[in-house]
Amino acid sequence: MAIEKIKVEEEACMIRFYKIVLSWNYFLLLQHFQKSGKNIKKGLKAVKDTFKDVDDYLSTFEPLLFEEVKAQIVARDEEGTSALKQTMSLVKECSDSEGFYFPAVIFNSEDVEVYQNDLLLLSKEKIEKTKLPETYAFALVEHRQNDSLRLRMFLQGEIKGTDTHHTKSSARLVNMRSCVCTDKALLYISKVCSLSTIFREFVAMRSISSLPFRDVILSAADSGVDSTSLAWEIPKKLMESIESSHNESQLKAIRAGLSRKPFVLIQGPPGTGKTQTILGLLNAILHSVPARMHAKDKLRDMKRGPELPMEEKSNQWRLASPWISKVNPRDEIMPVDGDDGFFPTTGSDLKPEVVNSSRKYRVRVLVCAPSNSALDEIVLRVLNTGVRDENDRAYNPKIVRIGLKAHHSVQAVSMDYLVEQKRAGLEGHLDRQKQGAAGNDIDSVRASILDEAVIVFSTLSFSGSTIFSKLNRGFDIVIIDEAAQAVEPATLVPLSTGCKQVFLVGDPVQLPATVISPMAENLGYGMSLFKRFQKAGYPVMMLKTQYRMHPEIRNFPSREFYDDSLEDGADVEEQTRRDWHDYRCFRPFCFFDIKDGTESQPVGSGSWVNEDEVEFGLLIYQKLVAKYPELKSSSRLAIISPYRGQVKLFRERFKEMFGIPSEKVVDINTVDGFQGREKDVAIFSCVRASKDKGIGFVADFRRMNVGITRARSSVLVVGSASTLKRDKHWGNLIEAAEKIDSLFEVTKPYPSFFSDEHLKSMKVAVEPDGFDEEMYGAVYGDGDNPAQGMDETDYGDGGFGDGGGDD
Repeated sequence: MAIEKIKVEEEACMIRFYKIVLSWNYFLLLQHFQKSGKNIKKGLKAVKDTFKDVDDYLSTFEPLLFEEVKAQIVARDEEGTSALKQTMSLVKECSDSEGFYFPAVIFNSEDVEVYQNDLLLLSKEKIEKTKLPETYAFALVEHRQNDSLRLRMFLQGEIKGTDTHHTKSSARLVNMRSCVCTDKALLYISKVCSLSTIFREFVAMRSISSLPFRDVILSAADSGVDSTSLAWEIPKKLMESIESSHNESQLKAIRAGLSRKPFVLIQGPPGTGKTQTILGLLNAILHSVPARMHAKDKLRDMKRGPELPMEEKSNQWRLASPWISKVNPRDEIMPVDGDDGFFPTTGSDLKPEVVNSSRKYRVRVLVCAPSNSALDEIVLRVLNTGVRDENDRAYNPKIVRIGLKAHHSVQAVSMDYLVEQKRAGLEGHLDRQKQGAAGNDIDSVRASILDEAVIVFSTLSFSGSTIFSKLNRGFDIVIIDEAAQAVEPATLVPLSTGCKQVFLVGDPVQLPATVISPMAENLGYGMSLFKRFQKAGYPVMMLKTQYRMHPEIRNFPSREFYDDSLEDGADVEEQTRRDWHDYRCFRPFCFFDIKDGTESQPVGSGSWVNEDEVEFGLLIYQKLVAKYPELKSSSRLAIISPYRGQVKLFRERFKEMFGIPSEKVVDINTVDGFQGREKDVAIFSCVRASKDKGIGFVADFRRMNVGITRARSSVLVVGSASTLKRDKHWGNLIEAAEKIDSLFEVTKPYPSFFSDEHLKSMKVAVEPDGFDEEMYGAVYGDGDNPAQGMDETDYGDGGFGDGGGDD
C-alpha cells in the first residue's frame, strides 16, 4: 500500500514538473535571462535556516528549483541560437493522454546525440541566427530505440509560475500541435540539455512530507529525544582497533554515529582524514549491535532505572515474559546472521565476506557523493583496505558501485561489470538446464546485485534512478560525502530509499554546490543541507587534526576559517620539510605581489586571464624544477587558478615555453578541479588585477580555502595585493604573509627576480657541502627541459577528477 502511494506521488510530481517546463517559450527565456541578470524576481523567497511546515518549505524551494532549470536551459545557448545543432525528423504517429502529446519520430542519430530524459527543441522552421521560427516547442525524450524517439510534449498552453491549473493560450503551441498530429510531418530537432538530475531533485523535494525525519529536516534541529537507550555498541576487539587507528576528534565523530541520532554532521577540514573517518564509520556501523541485545549470553551494559527488590523483580518478569523458564520464542525464529543464513558472493572476483554466525543484525549502507570522482575515492579505499569485522579481521564486504563514469580502478565492483559476470554465469547455467533465457532480464540482474550488496555506492543523482525502487529491502544508513557541495534537493534524493540514520560528511568552508542561476544563488539555493543545519545550530562534529600541510600553510586557514581549532598531527612539520624551504621565496607560504599585472577578458569568453601572472608563474615553475628535478612530475607540482581562461592560457604558454604538453610534467587545473586532491607544491594564480573593479568570484572564501590548502609543503600565491585587499579574507591573507616576511613585491622584468644574485640574498640556510648548482641547471637554456629524463611513471597522478570550469 505504501509503495502504491509513493508511485502515485511520483506520478503527480512528474506531471507537474513536465507540464511547467514543457510549456515554456525557449526564446523568451533567452531574452529574460539577458535582461534580468542577477535581479531578484518577484514571488521568489530566500532560503531560511528553518521552516515551519511542508508548505513553507515547498513554496520556498520549488520556485528556486525552476529558476535553476531555466538557467540550465539557457546555459546551453552561450554561443547563440545558431550554435544549436539541428537535424530533421519525421513524425510517424502521435497519441495523447492527461494533457500531454506523445509523438513518435524518426531522426538522424548521427547528427545529434539524444538520450532518455533529454530536453529537445522542436521547430517547424529551421533556426537561423537572423530569423527565429514561429512554430516551436519543447519536447522530452521518453524513450529511444535506435533512430526512433518517443517524445512527451505539453501543448495546451503556457503556464505562468507554478500554477498548473491555469494556462495561457499560445499560437506557437496550437500550430505545433497541428504539426505533431500530422503523419509524416517534418520537424527540426535540437538538443538543449538533460533533465535527469534536476527532475530527481524535484521529486525528492516534493516528497518531503514522506521522507524519513521530515520534522528534523524542516526544523534543522535535534529531535531532543534521548537516544542513549537506542545507542549501538562496537565489539571490544573492533573498538580497540578503531581506537588505535583514529585520533580523538575522529573517534568522537564515530561514537556520535553510534548514538542513533537521525542526522550526524561531520565537518572535515583539509587533510584531517575525512575518508579515514568514513572507513571507521563503516567498520563500526556494519559490526555494532544494539546495546539492548544479548551477546554470547551476556546482557550488554545499558542505561537502567533504580534497582528493584528481588521479589518485585521476579513478579514483573513473570508478567512480562511468560516463557521466563523457557526460550524466548522470538529467539527461535531470529536468523543467525540477518540474511537467513545465506549471503551470496557470486559476481565478484574479490575475497568474499564470511559472515560471523554470532552476528544478530546486518546493516545495509548507501554511500553517496555529488560527483563520480569523490565517490570513487571512497570505493577505492574500501577495495584497498577492506573493512574489519567483530574480531578485527579484514575482509572485502559485498559492495557495488552503481552509476555512470566509474573510474577504471574500481571496475571490479561497478554495476556494469558485475551484470556481465552474473549474466554470463546465468546463461551458462540456463544452457546446461536448456531453460532458455528466462530470468536473465538485465533489470532483474541489477536488482539482485543490489539486494546482495551490503554497501552500495552511488552519486546523489543516480540514487534516484528507477533501479532503486525495485529493491526488496531499503537501506538502514545513508552516508553522504562532500555533503556541503550539494544543493539541498540533491541531498534529499538518497533519503527517498528510506533509512534509519543519515551521516552528512563535508566542509561548508570548502567548495560550494554549483548553481547556474544567479537569481537562485542570491536567494540561498546553493546553501547545502549541511550548511543550513549548521547555521540553525545543529551539533557538528569537527575533525581537528590535520596530516597534510606544513604548519605554516595550516596556520592561516585554521585562524581564518576554523576558529583557530586545527592542530598538526605528529611529525607533520618534519614530514613536509623540503630542501627548497632554504629559500625565502620557496618557503611553505609565500605571496608574490605582481605590481604591474593587468586582468583581461578575451573576446567571446566569459572568463578572465592575466598574462603577467602566467609569465611569472611559469618562471617560478622553471626555477623550482631546475633546482629540484624531483618536482618534474604532475604528481608533485600543480598550477591552480579559479578561472578556466587562465588555466587554458597557462597550458598554451607552457607548451610554447618548453615545447611539451604540460600534463606530462605539471598538473594545471581549476580550483574546482583540485577539490580533494593534494600536491607537494601549488602555484596559485589569482588573476584579478584592476584599480577600481571587484574581484568577482575570487572573493568566494571557500575557493580561496581550497586553493591554498592543496599544497603539502609550499603554496606560492601570485596576485595583485592592492586589488585583492579590497576583500576581507584576501586582505587577511596578505597581512599574514607580511607578518612572516613572505610577501614579495615583483616588478618587470620578471626574470630578474630569480637572478642568481637575488636568489642568493634570499637563501636562509647554509648550503650543504658538495652542493653544485650547475649540476641542476639554473635555467633551461642548455637543454634543461622539464621533459628531460621523464618516464611514464612520472606522468600519473593518483587523483580522479580532472575538474570542470568554475567561473
